[in-house]
Amino acid sequence: MLGAGGAGLARALRAGTQAWLWGSRGRSLALARAAGGLHAWGRQPSAGRGPRGRRRSLSAAAVVNAAPRPLQPYLRLMRLDKPIGTWLLYLPCTWSIGLAAEPGCFPDWCMLSLFGTGAVLMRGAGCTINDMWDQDYDKKVTRTASRPIAAGDISTFQSFVFLGAQLTLALGVLLCLNHYSIALGASSLLLVITYPLMKRITYWPQLALGLTFNWGALLGWSAIKGSCEPSVCLPLYFSGIMWTLIYDTIYAHQDKKDDALIGLKSTALRFREDTKQWLSGFSVVMLGALSLVGVNSDQTAPYYIALAAVGAHLAHQVYTLDIHRPEDCWDKFTSNRTVGLMLFVGIVLGNLWKEKETGETKKLTDNRIES
Repeated sequence: MLGAGGAGLARALRAGTQAWLWGSRGRSLALARAAGGLHAWGRQPSAGRGPRGRRRSLSAAAVVNAAPRPLQPYLRLMRLDKPIGTWLLYLPCTWSIGLAAEPGCFPDWCMLSLFGTGAVLMRGAGCTINDMWDQDYDKKVTRTASRPIAAGDISTFQSFVFLGAQLTLALGVLLCLNHYSIALGASSLLLVITYPLMKRITYWPQLALGLTFNWGALLGWSAIKGSCEPSVCLPLYFSGIMWTLIYDTIYAHQDKKDDALIGLKSTALRFREDTKQWLSGFSVVMLGALSLVGVNSDQTAPYYIALAAVGAHLAHQVYTLDIHRPEDCWDKFTSNRTVGLMLFVGIVLGNLWKEKETGETKKLTDNRIES
């Protein structure tokens, strides 16, 4: 009886403690919902489990939300809570750095890190410029109305000062490169400043974004080699532009109704129901340009296997795309990180394979000489 009574008392105390904790967390969760929902706070609800069963997410959005409150609007202005854009800016740099590596060698990890830092800073600067230009439009679009400048969390003057700080840090990264690359990198600034304006004057703003976002395909090679090799860098740059036309057209379909109402233009509005045909054409041209890159850089079997995987991924992406479902458009858009990573892995493995081929060729040559 004493044992049963003790167990009952323990259960009662535990239940009371959990009830108190749940009440406290319930108020916190209510505040979280008011601020934008559970997922915005990086919490993943688990079915059938109490508050002790909830796990904190390590997502980028959760990291931003865990930062000091005065910094959060600036981190969101840089889109650090949505890192997919940084990946899409960074990956063409990795392709170029990988292709420029010596046969049989891994890419320069120091240079990959340097370009990664630059991608974060320049993507943040580009987003800041974009939001400064578009703040009046952003207020009229549901998806963008909560952006820091449009929502009034950051003033135009504060964003201008913040932009200057980002560009200063990015310049510090650029100055770590050779003189040719410094001049080449600086020449992209005009594109960074003007591409957000293209949606006002042309149905092809995605082309302007492609010219801007894939500059690293030129810069990565020159950072390693000291100059650009046109036979490799130009088709690589062109393939990146085609890739941007694919993923950013998909992205633009999320906002096409709002864009049409407020007078902004995009390839999504230009292509409409013919989007899949256009995307298929861009995919074919992209793969053709990447094949030319492979031939001109003496790539090996792993590169072409990765190229086939990229082609399969793009085909599935286009075939299953539902341009009338914003959620599906977002999922397809973000899946392009996989495309870029597959190509990078193929470049690295293809370059390492060259060592094996070179060694075998040398051995066969030595055998013939001895014979």
